[in-house]
Amino acid sequence: MAEFPRTAGSAPVVFLETTGSTNAEALTRAAVGERGPLWIAARQQSAGRGRRGRAWASEPGNLYATLLLSEAAPAAALPGICFVAALAVHDAILDAAHGLAPAQLKLKWPNDILLDGRKIVGILVEGVSGAGGHAAAIGIGVNCKHHPQSTEFPATDLASAGFVVPPEMLLGFVGAAMERRLGEWQRGENFPAIRAGWLARASGLGAPIEVRLPNRTMSGTFEALDEGGALVLRHGNGTCETVAAGDVFPLAVR
Repeated sequence: MAEFPRTAGSAPVVFLETTGSTNAEALTRAAVGERGPLWIAARQQSAGRGRRGRAWASEPGNLYATLLLSEAAPAAALPGICFVAALAVHDAILDAAHGLAPAQLKLKWPNDILLDGRKIVGILVEGVSGAGGHAAAIGIGVNCKHHPQSTEFPATDLASAGFVVPPEMLLGFVGAAMERRLGEWQRGENFPAIRAGWLARASGLGAPIEVRLPNRTMSGTFEALDEGGALVLRHGNGTCETVAAGDVFPLAVR
């Protein structure tokens, strides 16, 4: 069985054979004073989770890793870090999966990645304040070998598409790409460049979409991202509405 690297980029890696959740482990360490950057990686999770508390299937063979960052940016700029992470993982997959065409890999708002229109990556960003100050945990799950069945949004994995990318190898690429993208972001001061890069790789931009919120569902055209990264939805009557959080589906997906 392959070993996980001791560093990803220049940040050390703590490898756990099994853990409840790499994000939970990172946040626990931060609360008692652990300082990032530090990667927490696991071969398997017993309590993996996605956005809004959803369970995240965590069989061995996929990548489950969290980057812990201390004082990554001023609080007002921190929401932009999910776009930084999405770009970095997009970069890393293209670097690792030789032969994968960039057009096959798209970013789904706010922080998923699609391969040929199916979900292959989920990213969960959480924060905590503790003895070491404020910390962000950037959780990354990549379907390298397996993917869940019968999900609300169709999923796939790299192996099913013909790309053999071991999670141990992919983490090295992700670590290097995260450092590049975080440097470009400049602690939030250069979010416009990140926003432009994200939009250039966006899934569904200019197309009809459905946005599902906890209390209602809207449809319209994915018009743009605003300056803070919120989705701009153009309704059929021509008015626009910004959405800070929600689940996006092409109107053809039911």
